[in-house]
Amino acid sequence: MTSTTTVVVLSGGISHERDVSLRSGRRVVDALSRLGWHVTTAEPDAKLLPALLEQRPDVVWPALHGASGEDGSLRALLDVSGLTYIGSTGPSARLAWDKPTSKRVVGTAGGDTPASVTLTRDVFREIGARSAIDTILGSMPEGLVVKPARGGSAQGVTVVESADQLPRALMDAFTYADEALIEQRIVGTEIAVGVIDADGGPEALPAVEIVPRSGFYGFEERYTAGETRFYTPARIDPAAAASAGELALLAHRSMGLRHLSRADLIVDPDGRPWFLESNVMPGLTETSLLPQALLSTGRDLSSAYAAITERALADA
Repeated sequence: MTSTTTVVVLSGGISHERDVSLRSGRRVVDALSRLGWHVTTAEPDAKLLPALLEQRPDVVWPALHGASGEDGSLRALLDVSGLTYIGSTGPSARLAWDKPTSKRVVGTAGGDTPASVTLTRDVFREIGARSAIDTILGSMPEGLVVKPARGGSAQGVTVVESADQLPRALMDAFTYADEALIEQRIVGTEIAVGVIDADGGPEALPAVEIVPRSGFYGFEERYTAGETRFYTPARIDPAAAASAGELALLAHRSMGLRHLSRADLIVDPDGRPWFLESNVMPGLTETSLLPQALLSTGRDLSSAYAAITERALADA
């Protein structure tokens, strides 16, 4: 790489995670600019694709969270435009973006994932709220997590500890998506395991343990300094840590992800990791998990992001 390398970082957008994306984008710009590369930023709007096609940067880095960056649509347009970019392809991103689908893919590949049921807003209305809720509670014991089937940053996610909380939890999830995932809650240690594509293939980074002061790793706990404590490496048994790394790699490979991803897992008291979801463009803010994992390995972020960029160029 030389100082003539041109990178366009995409950030912002119109999703619920716009502010987080802007913060992630600034961190990438700062890291790569320290190498002397020519780094600019752009927002996903009507002018984006014509500008990229005219400029033809060496690499596009979509530091976009939410649908605009992670549902695969924009990545598919970059593919057909012949532009090199960081991260998973459109079809792979689409698998990871849909939580019920990603759980099914990982489960079929042999990974453990909590029991769940997916409910659409239309069925919830047509069948009737009471009937749908009674059916769910009759098949799944109390202790549930309800979340939008698509989305990130824990928006619309509710821990349901009693039956009377389920109706409101479903409505909160439907605020962010047309489908809600009702998942059996696994009580244990919450961790995140980043994966980066290295020269020898995908590499699982040290697990980051997540301990929010409130007891729930919600939006504020994710992006407000001091609201959550992190431990890297996670304070779990070495065998459990190894199993968690294997599960994150399984998710990365089974969905065909590339360059970087992050698997969110729960390790139960027996040391068994459970897959919850994967993120194809993990947060890169000052409180985000992937940067913490990278730093724990002795890498600095500039060299780490440079290596990811070089991997994307090699794959082009």
